Amino acid sequence: MKGTVVAGALGECVHVAGVSRFLQLAEQAGWRTVFLGPAVSVEEMLRIAEAEQADLVGVSYRLTPETGERLLAQFAEQADELRSKGVRFLFGGTPPLAERAAKMGFFEKVFCGGEAEEETLAYLKGTSPLLSGEEDYPQETVARILWKSPYPLLRHHFGLPTMEETIEGIRKISEAKVLDVISLGIDQDAQENFFHPERQDPRRKGAGGVPVRSAEDYRTLYQASRCGNYPLMRTYSGTDDFIALAEIYRATIRNAWCAIPLFWFNQMDGRGPWHLEGSIRQHQEVMQWYGQRNVPVELNEPHHWGMRDASDVVFVVSAYLSAYNAKAFGVRDYIAQMMFNSPPGLSDAMDLAKMLAILALIEPLQDEHFRIWRQTRTGLLSYPVDLEAAKAHLAASVYLQMAIRPHIVHVVGYNEAHHAATADEVIASCKMARHVIQTALRGQAEMGADANIQERVEELLDQASVTLDAIRALAPAWVADPLIDPSTLAKAVKIGILDAPQLKNNPFAAGRAKTRIDGRGACIEVDPRDGTPLDERRRIEMILAKTNLEE
Repeated sequence: MKGTVVAGALGECVHVAGVSRFLQLAEQAGWRTVFLGPAVSVEEMLRIAEAEQADLVGVSYRLTPETGERLLAQFAEQADELRSKGVRFLFGGTPPLAERAAKMGFFEKVFCGGEAEEETLAYLKGTSPLLSGEEDYPQETVARILWKSPYPLLRHHFGLPTMEETIEGIRKISEAKVLDVISLGIDQDAQENFFHPERQDPRRKGAGGVPVRSAEDYRTLYQASRCGNYPLMRTYSGTDDFIALAEIYRATIRNAWCAIPLFWFNQMDGRGPWHLEGSIRQHQEVMQWYGQRNVPVELNEPHHWGMRDASDVVFVVSAYLSAYNAKAFGVRDYIAQMMFNSPPGLSDAMDLAKMLAILALIEPLQDEHFRIWRQTRTGLLSYPVDLEAAKAHLAASVYLQMAIRPHIVHVVGYNEAHHAATADEVIASCKMARHVIQTALRGQAEMGADANIQERVEELLDQASVTLDAIRALAPAWVADPLIDPSTLAKAVKIGILDAPQLKNNPFAAGRAKTRIDGRGACIEVDPRDGTPLDERRRIEMILAKTNLEE
Protein backbone atom coordinates (compact mmCIF):
# COMPACT_ATOMS: atom_id res chain seq x y z
CA MET A 1 0.00 0.00 0.00
CA LYS A 2 1.17 3.52 -0.83
CA GLY A 3 -0.63 4.95 2.21
CA THR A 4 -4.04 6.39 3.04
CA VAL A 5 -5.88 9.00 1.04
CA VAL A 6 -8.89 10.81 2.52
CA ALA A 7 -11.14 12.84 0.22
CA GLY A 8 -14.50 14.60 0.19
CA ALA A 9 -16.42 17.70 -0.87
CA LEU A 10 -15.84 20.68 1.41
CA GLY A 11 -18.33 23.01 3.07
CA GLU A 12 -21.79 23.09 1.48
CA CYS A 13 -20.66 21.40 -1.76
CA VAL A 14 -22.52 18.15 -2.52
CA HIS A 15 -20.88 17.27 -5.85
CA VAL A 16 -18.81 14.14 -5.26
CA ALA A 17 -18.67 12.34 -8.62
CA GLY A 18 -15.15 13.64 -9.21
CA VAL A 19 -14.08 12.68 -5.70
CA SER A 20 -15.48 9.19 -6.15
CA ARG A 21 -13.66 8.66 -9.45
CA PHE A 22 -10.44 10.01 -7.96
CA LEU A 23 -10.63 7.50 -5.12
CA GLN A 24 -11.29 4.66 -7.58
CA LEU A 25 -8.08 5.59 -9.37
CA ALA A 26 -6.30 5.82 -6.03
CA GLU A 27 -7.34 2.27 -5.15
CA GLN A 28 -6.12 1.15 -8.56
CA ALA A 29 -2.77 2.77 -7.80
CA GLY A 30 -2.47 0.95 -4.48
CA TRP A 31 -3.81 3.44 -1.91
CA ARG A 32 -6.10 2.77 1.02
CA THR A 33 -9.01 5.17 0.53
CA VAL A 34 -11.46 6.89 2.87
CA PHE A 35 -14.46 8.58 1.22
CA LEU A 36 -15.92 11.40 3.32
CA GLY A 37 -18.85 12.18 1.04
CA PRO A 38 -20.55 15.55 0.41
CA ALA A 39 -20.72 18.74 2.48
CA VAL A 40 -17.93 18.02 4.95
CA SER A 41 -16.91 20.85 7.30
CA VAL A 42 -13.31 21.97 7.53
CA GLU A 43 -13.08 20.74 11.11
CA GLU A 44 -14.57 17.32 10.32
CA MET A 45 -12.32 16.74 7.31
CA LEU A 46 -9.19 17.54 9.29
CA ARG A 47 -10.34 15.47 12.29
CA ILE A 48 -10.88 12.38 10.14
CA ALA A 49 -7.65 12.94 8.22
CA GLU A 50 -5.74 12.93 11.51
CA ALA A 51 -7.66 9.95 12.91
CA GLU A 52 -7.08 7.90 9.75
CA GLN A 53 -3.39 8.93 9.66
CA ALA A 54 -3.86 10.21 6.14
CA ASP A 55 -0.86 10.64 3.90
CA LEU A 56 -2.86 12.50 1.27
CA VAL A 57 -6.00 14.62 1.63
CA GLY A 58 -8.18 15.48 -1.36
CA VAL A 59 -10.45 18.53 -1.13
CA SER A 60 -13.19 19.25 -3.67
CA TYR A 61 -15.42 22.29 -4.13
CA ARG A 62 -17.52 22.99 -7.21
CA LEU A 63 -19.71 25.95 -6.28
CA THR A 64 -19.18 29.74 -6.48
CA PRO A 65 -15.45 30.56 -6.86
CA GLU A 66 -15.58 33.54 -4.50
CA THR A 67 -17.16 31.48 -1.72
CA GLY A 68 -14.83 28.59 -2.44
CA GLU A 69 -11.75 30.80 -2.27
CA ARG A 70 -12.65 32.02 1.22
CA LEU A 71 -13.37 28.45 2.34
CA LEU A 72 -10.08 27.16 0.98
CA ALA A 73 -8.19 29.94 2.73
CA GLN A 74 -9.81 28.88 6.01
CA PHE A 75 -9.02 25.24 5.28
CA ALA A 76 -5.36 25.99 4.49
CA GLU A 77 -4.92 27.96 7.69
CA GLN A 78 -6.39 25.19 9.86
CA ALA A 79 -4.61 22.39 7.96
CA ASP A 80 -1.16 23.96 8.12
CA GLU A 81 -0.18 21.95 11.21
CA LEU A 82 -0.98 18.66 9.44
CA ARG A 83 0.98 19.79 6.40
CA SER A 84 3.99 20.54 8.61
CA LYS A 85 3.85 16.87 9.71
CA GLY A 86 4.18 15.70 6.10
CA VAL A 87 0.54 15.28 5.08
CA ARG A 88 0.07 16.23 1.41
CA PHE A 89 -2.98 18.14 0.14
CA LEU A 90 -4.56 18.41 -3.26
CA PHE A 91 -7.59 20.22 -4.65
CA GLY A 92 -10.14 19.46 -7.37
CA GLY A 93 -12.80 21.86 -8.62
CA THR A 94 -14.03 24.04 -11.44
CA PRO A 95 -11.38 25.80 -13.57
CA PRO A 96 -12.02 29.30 -12.09
CA LEU A 97 -11.60 28.07 -8.53
CA ALA A 98 -8.75 25.73 -9.46
CA GLU A 99 -6.85 28.71 -10.80
CA ARG A 100 -7.29 30.53 -7.51
CA ALA A 101 -6.40 27.42 -5.50
CA ALA A 102 -3.15 27.03 -7.43
CA LYS A 103 -2.15 30.62 -6.61
CA MET A 104 -2.53 29.93 -2.88
CA GLY A 105 0.59 27.74 -2.95
CA PHE A 106 -0.86 25.39 -0.32
CA PHE A 107 -1.94 22.44 -2.45
CA GLU A 108 0.63 20.06 -3.90
CA LYS A 109 -1.51 19.48 -6.98
CA VAL A 110 -4.65 21.12 -8.35
CA PHE A 111 -7.13 19.42 -10.68
CA CYS A 112 -9.62 21.38 -12.78
CA GLY A 113 -11.48 18.44 -14.37
CA GLY A 114 -9.86 18.42 -17.80
CA GLU A 115 -6.94 16.16 -16.91
CA ALA A 116 -6.52 12.78 -18.55
CA GLU A 117 -7.23 9.94 -16.17
CA GLU A 118 -3.93 8.34 -17.06
CA GLU A 119 -2.05 11.41 -15.79
CA THR A 120 -4.05 11.39 -12.57
CA LEU A 121 -3.18 7.71 -12.18
CA ALA A 122 0.50 8.46 -12.81
CA TYR A 123 0.38 11.08 -10.06
CA LEU A 124 -1.21 8.60 -7.66
CA LYS A 125 1.31 5.92 -8.53
CA GLY A 126 3.94 8.38 -7.39
CA THR A 127 6.12 7.76 -10.44
CA SER A 128 5.69 11.32 -11.69
CA PRO A 129 4.38 13.51 -8.88
CA LEU A 130 4.26 16.83 -10.68
CA LEU A 131 4.33 15.91 -14.42
CA SER A 132 6.06 19.14 -15.27
CA GLY A 133 9.35 18.18 -16.93
CA GLU A 134 10.86 15.69 -19.33
CA GLU A 135 12.13 13.56 -16.45
CA ASP A 136 8.50 12.96 -15.38
CA TYR A 137 7.59 11.23 -18.64
CA PRO A 138 9.39 8.00 -19.59
CA GLN A 139 11.31 8.45 -22.84
CA GLU A 140 11.52 4.79 -23.91
CA THR A 141 8.58 2.91 -25.37
CA VAL A 142 8.27 -0.04 -22.98
CA ALA A 143 8.88 2.13 -19.92
CA ARG A 144 6.15 4.51 -21.05
CA ILE A 145 3.72 1.63 -21.68
CA LEU A 146 4.27 0.32 -18.15
CA TRP A 147 4.07 3.83 -16.66
CA LYS A 148 0.74 4.55 -18.31
CA SER A 149 -0.89 1.14 -17.80
CA PRO A 150 -3.75 0.22 -17.85
CA TYR A 151 -4.25 3.07 -20.32
CA PRO A 152 -2.68 2.48 -23.73
CA LEU A 153 -0.23 4.86 -25.29
CA LEU A 154 -1.77 7.06 -27.97
CA ARG A 155 0.09 7.43 -31.23
CA HIS A 156 -0.87 9.61 -34.20
CA HIS A 157 0.69 10.32 -37.58
CA PHE A 158 1.67 13.94 -38.22
CA GLY A 159 3.60 15.68 -40.97
CA LEU A 160 2.67 18.73 -43.04
CA PRO A 161 4.15 19.89 -46.38
CA THR A 162 6.59 22.38 -44.85
CA MET A 163 9.06 22.27 -41.98
CA GLU A 164 7.62 25.46 -40.48
CA GLU A 165 4.06 24.13 -40.32
CA THR A 166 5.22 20.81 -38.91
CA ILE A 167 7.42 22.37 -36.22
CA GLU A 168 4.58 24.61 -35.06
CA GLY A 169 2.14 21.69 -35.11
CA ILE A 170 4.42 19.36 -33.11
CA ARG A 171 4.82 22.02 -30.44
CA LYS A 172 1.06 22.56 -30.25
CA ILE A 173 0.32 18.83 -30.04
CA SER A 174 2.94 18.33 -27.33
CA GLU A 175 1.60 21.19 -25.24
CA ALA A 176 -1.92 19.70 -25.44
CA LYS A 177 -0.67 16.58 -23.58
CA VAL A 178 -3.00 14.24 -25.47
CA LEU A 179 -0.51 12.19 -27.46
CA ASP A 180 2.29 9.87 -26.30
CA VAL A 181 3.93 9.13 -29.64
CA ILE A 182 4.23 11.46 -32.61
CA SER A 183 4.69 9.34 -35.73
CA LEU A 184 6.54 11.74 -37.95
CA GLY A 185 5.14 11.64 -41.49
CA ILE A 186 7.96 12.37 -43.94
CA ASP A 187 7.65 12.81 -47.70
CA GLN A 188 8.58 10.12 -50.20
CA ASP A 189 11.95 11.66 -51.09
CA ALA A 190 12.92 11.64 -47.41
CA GLN A 191 12.04 7.94 -47.23
CA GLU A 192 13.74 6.84 -50.44
CA ASN A 193 16.32 9.48 -51.37
CA PHE A 194 17.52 11.07 -48.11
CA PHE A 195 21.14 10.26 -48.96
CA HIS A 196 20.70 10.87 -52.69
CA PRO A 197 19.86 14.53 -53.37
CA GLU A 198 20.55 13.91 -57.05
CA ARG A 199 17.53 11.56 -57.11
CA GLN A 200 15.17 13.99 -55.36
CA ASP A 201 12.45 15.69 -57.36
CA PRO A 202 11.73 19.31 -56.30
CA ARG A 203 8.27 19.05 -57.83
CA ARG A 204 7.16 16.46 -55.27
CA LYS A 205 8.69 18.14 -52.23
CA GLY A 206 6.33 17.73 -49.27
CA ALA A 207 4.22 15.10 -51.04
CA GLY A 208 2.89 12.85 -48.31
CA GLY A 209 4.64 14.52 -45.40
CA VAL A 210 7.26 16.93 -44.13
CA PRO A 211 10.28 17.38 -46.45
CA VAL A 212 13.12 16.44 -44.10
CA ARG A 213 16.46 16.86 -45.86
CA SER A 214 19.12 16.80 -43.13
CA ALA A 215 19.92 15.42 -39.69
CA GLU A 216 19.52 18.94 -38.36
CA ASP A 217 15.94 19.00 -39.69
CA TYR A 218 15.18 15.92 -37.61
CA ARG A 219 16.77 17.47 -34.52
CA THR A 220 14.69 20.61 -34.98
CA LEU A 221 11.47 18.62 -35.25
CA TYR A 222 12.36 16.60 -32.16
CA GLN A 223 13.20 19.75 -30.20
CA ALA A 224 9.72 21.08 -30.92
CA SER A 225 8.30 18.12 -28.98
CA ARG A 226 10.27 18.96 -25.80
CA CYS A 227 7.32 20.49 -23.96
CA GLY A 228 3.90 19.51 -22.65
CA ASN A 229 3.96 15.76 -21.98
CA TYR A 230 7.22 15.26 -23.89
CA PRO A 231 5.92 12.70 -26.39
CA LEU A 232 8.11 10.06 -27.94
CA MET A 233 8.84 10.41 -31.65
CA ARG A 234 9.28 7.86 -34.40
CA THR A 235 9.24 7.78 -38.18
CA TYR A 236 9.24 5.50 -41.22
CA SER A 237 12.18 3.15 -41.69
CA GLY A 238 12.54 4.32 -45.28
CA THR A 239 12.70 2.37 -48.51
CA ASP A 240 16.46 2.48 -49.16
CA ASP A 241 19.69 2.94 -47.16
CA PHE A 242 17.89 1.37 -44.22
CA ILE A 243 20.72 1.08 -41.69
CA ALA A 244 22.08 4.54 -42.44
CA LEU A 245 18.61 5.97 -41.87
CA ALA A 246 18.24 3.98 -38.65
CA GLU A 247 21.44 5.53 -37.35
CA ILE A 248 20.18 9.02 -38.21
CA TYR A 249 16.83 8.38 -36.52
CA ARG A 250 18.31 7.12 -33.27
CA ALA A 251 20.80 10.00 -33.12
CA THR A 252 18.27 12.77 -33.81
CA ILE A 253 14.73 11.85 -32.76
CA ARG A 254 15.50 8.88 -30.48
CA ASN A 255 13.30 6.76 -32.76
CA ALA A 256 10.88 5.18 -30.29
CA TRP A 257 10.57 2.01 -32.33
CA CYS A 258 11.22 0.71 -35.79
CA ALA A 259 8.27 0.08 -38.09
CA ILE A 260 9.02 -1.89 -41.22
CA PRO A 261 7.12 -4.35 -43.41
CA LEU A 262 8.23 -7.77 -44.57
CA PHE A 263 6.93 -7.84 -48.16
CA TRP A 264 6.25 -4.17 -48.99
CA PHE A 265 7.81 -0.73 -49.62
CA ASN A 266 9.70 -1.91 -52.72
CA GLN A 267 9.11 -2.37 -56.44
CA MET A 268 6.05 -4.50 -55.73
CA ASP A 269 4.07 -1.53 -54.41
CA GLY A 270 6.08 1.17 -56.17
CA ARG A 271 7.41 2.70 -52.96
CA GLY A 272 11.07 1.73 -53.15
CA PRO A 273 13.89 0.62 -55.45
CA TRP A 274 14.38 -2.95 -54.18
CA HIS A 275 12.90 -6.05 -55.77
CA LEU A 276 10.81 -8.30 -53.53
CA GLU A 277 13.36 -10.86 -52.38
CA GLY A 278 16.08 -8.25 -51.89
CA SER A 279 13.80 -6.02 -49.83
CA ILE A 280 12.86 -8.94 -47.56
CA ARG A 281 16.57 -9.44 -46.82
CA GLN A 282 17.03 -5.73 -46.18
CA HIS A 283 14.04 -5.59 -43.83
CA GLN A 284 15.35 -8.56 -41.86
CA GLU A 285 18.69 -6.79 -41.45
CA VAL A 286 16.90 -3.70 -40.11
CA MET A 287 15.01 -5.84 -37.57
CA GLN A 288 18.30 -7.32 -36.45
CA TRP A 289 19.96 -3.91 -36.18
CA TYR A 290 17.25 -2.56 -33.89
CA GLY A 291 17.03 -5.82 -31.97
CA GLN A 292 20.73 -5.66 -31.15
CA ARG A 293 20.10 -2.24 -29.61
CA ASN A 294 17.03 -3.34 -27.62
CA VAL A 295 14.78 -0.99 -29.58
CA PRO A 296 11.23 -2.30 -30.17
CA VAL A 297 10.24 -3.31 -33.67
CA GLU A 298 6.82 -3.20 -35.33
CA LEU A 299 6.12 -4.99 -38.58
CA ASN A 300 3.47 -2.88 -40.30
CA GLU A 301 2.70 -5.83 -42.54
CA PRO A 302 -0.74 -7.50 -42.38
CA HIS A 303 -2.82 -4.41 -43.10
CA HIS A 304 -1.03 -3.95 -46.44
CA TRP A 305 -2.62 -7.23 -47.47
CA GLY A 306 -5.97 -6.26 -45.98
CA MET A 307 -6.01 -2.90 -47.76
CA ARG A 308 -5.53 -4.80 -51.03
CA ASP A 309 -8.61 -6.94 -50.27
CA ALA A 310 -6.68 -10.07 -49.28
CA SER A 311 -8.62 -12.72 -47.41
CA ASP A 312 -8.70 -12.83 -43.63
CA VAL A 313 -6.57 -15.98 -43.78
CA VAL A 314 -3.77 -14.22 -45.68
CA PHE A 315 -4.02 -11.30 -43.22
CA VAL A 316 -3.61 -13.68 -40.27
CA VAL A 317 -0.77 -15.63 -41.90
CA SER A 318 1.16 -12.44 -42.70
CA ALA A 319 0.77 -11.32 -39.08
CA TYR A 320 2.26 -14.61 -37.89
CA LEU A 321 5.14 -14.39 -40.37
CA SER A 322 5.84 -10.88 -39.09
CA ALA A 323 6.13 -11.91 -35.43
CA TYR A 324 8.04 -15.05 -36.36
CA ASN A 325 10.63 -13.13 -38.37
CA ALA A 326 10.99 -10.47 -35.69
CA LYS A 327 11.80 -13.12 -33.11
CA ALA A 328 14.14 -14.96 -35.46
CA PHE A 329 16.16 -11.81 -36.08
CA GLY A 330 16.68 -10.91 -32.44
CA VAL A 331 13.88 -8.48 -31.64
CA ARG A 332 13.16 -8.50 -27.93
CA ASP A 333 10.13 -6.20 -27.81
CA TYR A 334 7.77 -6.78 -30.71
CA ILE A 335 4.88 -4.42 -31.44
CA ALA A 336 2.11 -6.39 -33.14
CA GLN A 337 0.18 -3.94 -35.27
CA MET A 338 -3.44 -4.84 -35.95
CA MET A 339 -5.33 -2.52 -38.25
CA PHE A 340 -9.06 -3.03 -37.90
CA ASN A 341 -11.54 -2.32 -40.74
CA SER A 342 -9.18 -3.71 -43.38
CA PRO A 343 -10.62 -4.31 -45.86
CA PRO A 344 -13.57 -1.97 -45.25
CA GLY A 345 -16.88 -3.78 -45.01
CA LEU A 346 -15.87 -6.36 -42.41
CA SER A 347 -18.37 -6.80 -39.61
CA ASP A 348 -17.15 -5.94 -36.13
CA ALA A 349 -17.58 -9.57 -35.07
CA MET A 350 -15.46 -10.97 -37.88
CA ASP A 351 -12.92 -8.18 -37.57
CA LEU A 352 -12.43 -8.96 -33.90
CA ALA A 353 -12.28 -12.69 -34.64
CA LYS A 354 -9.42 -12.06 -37.07
CA MET A 355 -7.43 -10.17 -34.45
CA LEU A 356 -8.07 -12.79 -31.80
CA ALA A 357 -6.86 -15.46 -34.21
CA ILE A 358 -3.64 -13.47 -34.74
CA LEU A 359 -3.07 -13.25 -30.99
CA ALA A 360 -3.75 -16.97 -30.58
CA LEU A 361 -1.07 -17.68 -33.19
CA ILE A 362 1.64 -15.27 -32.08
CA GLU A 363 1.37 -15.26 -28.30
CA PRO A 364 2.94 -18.74 -27.96
CA LEU A 365 6.10 -17.20 -29.47
CA GLN A 366 6.61 -15.18 -26.29
CA ASP A 367 9.36 -16.17 -23.88
CA GLU A 368 11.89 -14.45 -21.63
CA HIS A 369 13.64 -13.07 -24.72
CA PHE A 370 10.61 -12.04 -26.78
CA ARG A 371 7.74 -9.86 -25.56
CA ILE A 372 4.69 -8.88 -27.60
CA TRP A 373 2.96 -5.51 -27.23
CA ARG A 374 -0.44 -5.12 -28.88
CA GLN A 375 -1.06 -2.07 -31.07
CA THR A 376 -4.39 -1.37 -32.76
CA ARG A 377 -5.58 1.20 -35.24
CA THR A 378 -8.58 2.13 -37.39
CA GLY A 379 -8.51 1.17 -41.06
CA LEU A 380 -6.98 3.82 -43.30
CA LEU A 381 -9.48 3.14 -46.08
CA SER A 382 -12.53 2.80 -43.85
CA TYR A 383 -13.28 6.44 -43.01
CA PRO A 384 -16.30 8.20 -44.52
CA VAL A 385 -15.56 11.47 -46.33
CA ASP A 386 -18.25 13.20 -44.27
CA LEU A 387 -16.35 14.49 -41.23
CA GLU A 388 -19.20 14.12 -38.75
CA ALA A 389 -19.77 10.50 -39.78
CA ALA A 390 -16.01 9.98 -39.63
CA LYS A 391 -15.91 11.09 -35.98
CA ALA A 392 -18.50 8.45 -35.15
CA HIS A 393 -16.48 5.85 -37.03
CA LEU A 394 -13.33 6.73 -35.09
CA ALA A 395 -15.14 6.27 -31.77
CA ALA A 396 -16.83 3.01 -32.79
CA SER A 397 -13.60 1.53 -34.11
CA VAL A 398 -11.55 2.42 -31.03
CA TYR A 399 -14.21 0.93 -28.78
CA LEU A 400 -14.01 -2.34 -30.72
CA GLN A 401 -10.20 -2.27 -30.55
CA MET A 402 -10.35 -2.06 -26.77
CA ALA A 403 -11.72 -5.61 -26.74
CA ILE A 404 -8.13 -6.86 -27.10
CA ARG A 405 -6.75 -4.45 -24.47
CA PRO A 406 -4.07 -2.83 -26.64
CA HIS A 407 -0.88 -1.41 -25.17
CA ILE A 408 -0.79 1.21 -27.95
CA VAL A 409 -3.70 2.73 -29.86
CA HIS A 410 -2.62 4.27 -33.13
CA VAL A 411 -5.25 6.96 -33.52
CA VAL A 412 -6.13 7.62 -37.16
CA GLY A 413 -7.58 11.12 -37.41
CA TYR A 414 -11.21 11.45 -38.40
CA ASN A 415 -10.13 13.61 -41.33
CA GLU A 416 -8.16 10.76 -42.94
CA ALA A 417 -10.40 10.39 -46.00
CA HIS A 418 -10.53 14.13 -46.60
CA HIS A 419 -7.11 15.71 -45.98
CA ALA A 420 -3.88 15.47 -43.97
CA ALA A 421 -4.40 16.11 -40.27
CA THR A 422 -3.67 19.53 -38.81
CA ALA A 423 -2.43 19.84 -35.25
CA ASP A 424 -5.93 20.77 -34.08
CA GLU A 425 -7.40 17.69 -35.76
CA VAL A 426 -4.76 15.44 -34.19
CA ILE A 427 -5.62 16.87 -30.78
CA ALA A 428 -9.36 16.50 -31.35
CA SER A 429 -9.03 12.91 -32.60
CA CYS A 430 -6.90 11.94 -29.61
CA LYS A 431 -9.41 13.46 -27.20
CA MET A 432 -12.18 11.42 -28.81
CA ALA A 433 -10.13 8.23 -28.61
CA ARG A 434 -9.10 8.95 -25.01
CA HIS A 435 -12.72 9.31 -23.90
CA VAL A 436 -13.68 6.05 -25.59
CA ILE A 437 -10.74 4.26 -23.97
CA GLN A 438 -11.66 5.56 -20.51
CA THR A 439 -15.23 4.37 -21.05
CA ALA A 440 -14.10 0.91 -22.14
CA LEU A 441 -11.71 0.50 -19.23
CA ARG A 442 -14.50 1.16 -16.75
CA GLY A 443 -16.16 -2.11 -17.77
CA GLN A 444 -16.51 -3.28 -21.34
CA ALA A 445 -18.53 -6.38 -22.23
CA GLU A 446 -16.42 -9.42 -23.19
CA MET A 447 -17.11 -9.29 -26.91
CA GLY A 448 -14.60 -12.01 -27.73
CA ALA A 449 -16.69 -14.57 -25.84
CA ASP A 450 -19.40 -14.46 -28.52
CA ALA A 451 -19.91 -17.98 -29.94
CA ASN A 452 -19.85 -16.80 -33.57
CA ILE A 453 -16.57 -14.99 -32.98
CA GLN A 454 -14.99 -18.01 -31.34
CA GLU A 455 -16.17 -20.24 -34.18
CA ARG A 456 -14.51 -17.92 -36.71
CA VAL A 457 -11.29 -17.84 -34.65
CA GLU A 458 -11.04 -21.62 -34.80
CA GLU A 459 -11.79 -21.57 -38.51
CA LEU A 460 -9.04 -19.02 -39.16
CA LEU A 461 -6.51 -20.94 -37.08
CA ASP A 462 -7.23 -24.10 -39.03
CA GLN A 463 -7.02 -22.37 -42.41
CA ALA A 464 -3.87 -20.43 -41.49
CA SER A 465 -2.08 -23.63 -40.52
CA VAL A 466 -2.74 -24.96 -44.04
CA THR A 467 -1.26 -21.82 -45.61
CA LEU A 468 1.81 -21.84 -43.37
CA ASP A 469 2.44 -25.52 -44.13
CA ALA A 470 2.19 -24.74 -47.84
CA ILE A 471 4.83 -22.01 -47.50
CA ARG A 472 7.14 -24.37 -45.61
CA ALA A 473 6.74 -26.99 -48.34
CA LEU A 474 7.97 -24.57 -51.01
CA ALA A 475 11.52 -24.53 -49.66
CA PRO A 476 14.29 -26.88 -50.81
CA ALA A 477 15.41 -29.45 -48.24
CA TRP A 478 18.58 -27.53 -47.43
CA VAL A 479 16.67 -24.46 -46.18
CA ALA A 480 16.78 -24.62 -42.38
CA ASP A 481 13.72 -22.41 -41.76
CA PRO A 482 11.48 -21.63 -44.74
CA LEU A 483 9.45 -19.03 -42.85
CA ILE A 484 12.44 -16.68 -42.65
CA ASP A 485 14.01 -17.58 -46.00
CA PRO A 486 13.64 -14.60 -48.39
CA SER A 487 13.62 -16.80 -51.48
CA THR A 488 10.85 -19.02 -50.10
CA LEU A 489 8.79 -16.06 -48.91
CA ALA A 490 9.13 -14.30 -52.27
CA LYS A 491 8.08 -17.49 -54.04
CA ALA A 492 4.99 -17.73 -51.82
CA VAL A 493 3.91 -14.35 -53.19
CA LYS A 494 4.96 -15.12 -56.76
CA ILE A 495 2.88 -18.27 -57.09
CA GLY A 496 -0.08 -16.92 -55.09
CA ILE A 497 -0.02 -18.67 -51.72
CA LEU A 498 0.08 -15.13 -50.37
CA ASP A 499 -2.06 -13.11 -52.75
CA ALA A 500 -4.54 -10.26 -52.98
CA PRO A 501 -6.97 -9.13 -55.71
CA GLN A 502 -5.25 -5.75 -56.09
CA LEU A 503 -1.97 -7.44 -57.01
CA LYS A 504 -3.32 -8.31 -60.44
CA ASN A 505 -0.73 -7.70 -63.20
CA ASN A 506 1.99 -7.22 -60.59
CA PRO A 507 5.29 -8.73 -61.82
CA PHE A 508 6.19 -9.97 -58.33
CA ALA A 509 2.86 -11.57 -57.42
CA ALA A 510 0.28 -13.95 -58.84
CA GLY A 511 -2.61 -11.48 -58.57
CA ARG A 512 -5.18 -14.20 -59.20
CA ALA A 513 -6.95 -14.05 -55.82
CA LYS A 514 -10.64 -13.18 -55.69
CA THR A 515 -12.31 -12.33 -52.38
CA ARG A 516 -15.63 -11.07 -51.10
CA ILE A 517 -17.28 -10.15 -47.81
CA ASP A 518 -19.63 -13.02 -46.92
CA GLY A 519 -22.91 -12.92 -45.00
CA ARG A 520 -21.09 -12.99 -41.65
CA GLY A 521 -18.99 -9.99 -42.58
CA ALA A 522 -15.78 -12.02 -43.07
CA CYS A 523 -13.43 -11.55 -46.03
CA ILE A 524 -13.12 -14.94 -47.69
CA GLU A 525 -11.45 -16.40 -50.77
CA VAL A 526 -13.80 -17.44 -53.57
CA ASP A 527 -13.30 -19.49 -56.71
CA PRO A 528 -12.57 -17.01 -59.53
CA ARG A 529 -14.55 -19.18 -61.92
CA ASP A 530 -17.92 -19.20 -60.19
CA GLY A 531 -17.59 -17.13 -56.98
CA THR A 532 -18.21 -20.03 -54.60
CA PRO A 533 -16.36 -20.00 -51.25
CA LEU A 534 -12.95 -21.59 -51.53
CA ASP A 535 -11.52 -23.62 -48.66
CA GLU A 536 -7.83 -22.95 -48.07
CA ARG A 537 -6.89 -26.57 -48.71
CA ARG A 538 -8.61 -26.53 -52.07
CA ARG A 539 -7.13 -23.12 -52.92
CA ILE A 540 -3.59 -24.33 -52.22
CA GLU A 541 -4.20 -27.47 -54.29
CA MET A 542 -5.29 -25.34 -57.25
CA ILE A 543 -2.25 -23.07 -56.91
CA LEU A 544 0.22 -25.93 -56.74
CA ALA A 545 -1.43 -27.73 -59.65
CA LYS A 546 -1.15 -24.61 -61.79
CA THR A 547 2.45 -24.03 -60.68
CA ASN A 548 3.48 -27.60 -61.50
CA LEU A 549 1.81 -27.32 -64.90
CA GLU A 550 3.65 -24.09 -65.70
CA GLU A 551 6.99 -25.53 -64.59
